[in-house]
Amino acid sequence: MKRNDIAVGLYILAAIMFLIIPMSPGLLDILLALNIAIAMVVMFNALFTQDVLNLSGFPSIILLTTIFRIALNISSTRLILSTGNPGQVVRVFGEFVGGGDLVIGLIIFVILVLIQFLVINKGSERVAEVSARFTLDAMPGKQMAIDADLNTGAITDTEAAERRQKIQDEASFFGSMDGATKYVKGDAVAGLLITLINLVGGTVTGMMNQGLSAGDAFQEYAILTIGDGLVSQIPSIMISLATGIIVTKVSKEVDFGDMLVGQLFAIPKVLYIVGTSMMILGIITPLNTIVFLAYGMAFIVAGYSIEQKLAIESIESEISSEEAEADEIRKPENVSALLQVDPIELEFGYGIIPLADMNQGGDLLDRVVLIRRQIALELGTIVPMIRLRDNIQLNPNQYIIKIKGIQVSEGEILFDHYMAMNPGYVEEEITGIPTFEPSFHLPAIWITESQRERAESLGYTVVDPPSIMATHLTEVIRGHINELLTRQDVQNLINNIEESHPTLISELVPKLLSIGEVQKVLQNLLREQISIRDLVTILETLADYSPTTRDIDVLTEYVRQSLKRAISSKYFPEGDLTSVVTLDPKVEQEIMDSVKQTEQGAYLALDPEITREIINSVQSEITKLEELGKNPIIVTSPIVRMYFKRLTQDYFKDLTVISYNEIDSNVELQSVGMVTV
Repeated sequence: MKRNDIAVGLYILAAIMFLIIPMSPGLLDILLALNIAIAMVVMFNALFTQDVLNLSGFPSIILLTTIFRIALNISSTRLILSTGNPGQVVRVFGEFVGGGDLVIGLIIFVILVLIQFLVINKGSERVAEVSARFTLDAMPGKQMAIDADLNTGAITDTEAAERRQKIQDEASFFGSMDGATKYVKGDAVAGLLITLINLVGGTVTGMMNQGLSAGDAFQEYAILTIGDGLVSQIPSIMISLATGIIVTKVSKEVDFGDMLVGQLFAIPKVLYIVGTSMMILGIITPLNTIVFLAYGMAFIVAGYSIEQKLAIESIESEISSEEAEADEIRKPENVSALLQVDPIELEFGYGIIPLADMNQGGDLLDRVVLIRRQIALELGTIVPMIRLRDNIQLNPNQYIIKIKGIQVSEGEILFDHYMAMNPGYVEEEITGIPTFEPSFHLPAIWITESQRERAESLGYTVVDPPSIMATHLTEVIRGHINELLTRQDVQNLINNIEESHPTLISELVPKLLSIGEVQKVLQNLLREQISIRDLVTILETLADYSPTTRDIDVLTEYVRQSLKRAISSKYFPEGDLTSVVTLDPKVEQEIMDSVKQTEQGAYLALDPEITREIINSVQSEITKLEELGKNPIIVTSPIVRMYFKRLTQDYFKDLTVISYNEIDSNVELQSVGMVTV
C-alpha cells in the first residue's frame, strides 16, 4: 500500500476508535492540534487554488474532517465528565479566549456558533445548491459547443475528450458539494448540543462525584466545556469558510487573492474619495484624529500609486501595440490573401464612386442585390458575391467587369448625363455626344438632364448611368453564368432538393453520376440560357438515362427535351406565330457523317469549305429574321442540335438552336428559310 493510503486509513480508523476507546489528555492535546492544523490547510488551499477541480475531493475531505472532529469532541467530553482533566489545549482555550470569565467565554462561544450556523453554513448551503443546479442545466449546451468545435476542426479528439471529462467532473463536484454542505451544518448543530450536554453533565458530575457546590461545579466545568466547544468550533469554522470560498468562486481559474485585491483597489478615484472622507471624519468629528488622518493619507497615497502604475501600464501597452504593428509591417508579406480570385468584380474610376456610395445617394449596391435576385429567379442558380471596388488606374468615368480576375468587358459613362437610344422608329434626331450602349453595342447619344424630357417625348429610350452599368453587368453575368457554377454550388442545390426528394438524390448521386458530372450538365444548360430552376425534373431525367449513357452532351439533350415546356415558353410566346429557320436534311446528314467518337467525347471533323458555306448560309438566314424583327432561331433534328450549336457558337453569339423534340405541341412555327450548302 502507498503511504498516502496508509495515512488516510489511519486517520479514519483513529476517528472511529476514539468514539469507543478513551484516550489520555496528552494524546488528546496532540490530536486537537492536528485537527486545527488540518483545518488551516483545507482553508488556505480553498483560498488560493485556481481551479476548484484541483480540490475535487473536497466533499470527501469535509466528511472525514467532520467525523474526526466529532470523535475528538466525544473523547474530550468523556475526559471532562470522568476526570475533569481534558488536557491543556481545552483548558487554555476556555481560560485564555474567555479571559477566565465564564460569562465572556459563553458569549464568545455562542457568537461563534451563530456566525457559523446562520451566516457561513446557511449561505454556503444555498450557493452550493444553486451552483449544482446551474451546472447540471448547462451541461447539454457545453457538450454541444464541444461537438461544434470538434466538427469545425477547432479542437482535436483528445482535447474534446478532456473538455467533456472536465464538464462531467464539474457537474459531479458541485452535485457532491450540495450534499457535503449538509455535513458542515450538522457538525455545527452537533457541536452546540455536545456543549450543552457537557455543561449540564459536568455540573451534575462535580456536585455528585466531587462534592462541589452547584456554583463551584458550574464554574469549573463551564470553563472546560467552553474550551472544548471552542477548540472544536474554530476548526469547524475554518472548514465552513473553506466550503463557502469554494462554492462562491465566480471564476474557477483565477487566483482568489489577486482577484479580490485587483477588484477592490483598481480605481484610483475610489481610493481618493475614501481617503478624503476619512480625513474629513477625523477633522470635523470627535473621532480619533490621528487614526483617521493616517488612514486617509494611506488611501490617498495608495490611489496615487495605483494611478501612476496604470499610466505606466497604458504607456507600455501603447508601446507594445506600436511594436506589434511595426513587427507586423516588418514581417514577410502574407500573400495568401492575394491568391484568392473573386468570381465577379466591378471596378470603376473615381468619377463613378458617388454611384456606389450610399451616403451620396448612390444605389448601385442595391441594384447589384436585385441583379443577383433577378438571375436566381430567371436561371435558377445563385450568383456569387459581386465585388465592387474603385480603381484609380482607370479613367474617371470608366468601369470594367472581371470574371475570375480576368477582364471580360468594359464601359464608360458620363456621371451627370443620360443615354438616349433610338428604338428604330424615331426620325427626329437629338443633339448629344455619340456613344455606344455597352451591353449590346447599340448606337446611342449622351444627353443632359435638360434634354431628357424632350428625348422621351420623341420616343427615345432614355437610361440613367446606374441602369446602364446594372444592365451591362447583368448581361455579362448571364453570358458567363455557366463558368461561375462550381461543384460546391451544385452540392448546395442538391442539398436543398434532398430535403424533399431524398429517394431521388440517394439513387442519383453518387451512385449513377458524380457531382462533377451533374455540374457539367447544368453548365451546358446555363451556357444556352436554359433555366435550371426546375432541378427536380433535371435530376429525374438524369436518373432515368444515366444508367444507359454517361455522355454529358447526350444527357444534356435528354434534359433539354424534358424541359421542352419551359424552353417553348421562353422562345415561342403562346398564341403567336413564330418565324424560324430550319436545317436542310443534307446539311444534317453532312454533320452527322463528320462526327467522330473518342474516349473524351464526340467532336466534329467537318471539311473547312463546307463549314464556311454553312456559316455563310446561317448568316444570310439570320439577316432575313432580323429584317423581320424576329429573334434568330434555327430548328434542327434532335441528334444534330448539339453539334450544330457547337459549330456556330463561335460565330453567332445570340443564335438559338432548338430541336424539334424541345418544342411543345401547341406551338405554331413558320419556316422563313433553310440553311443549305
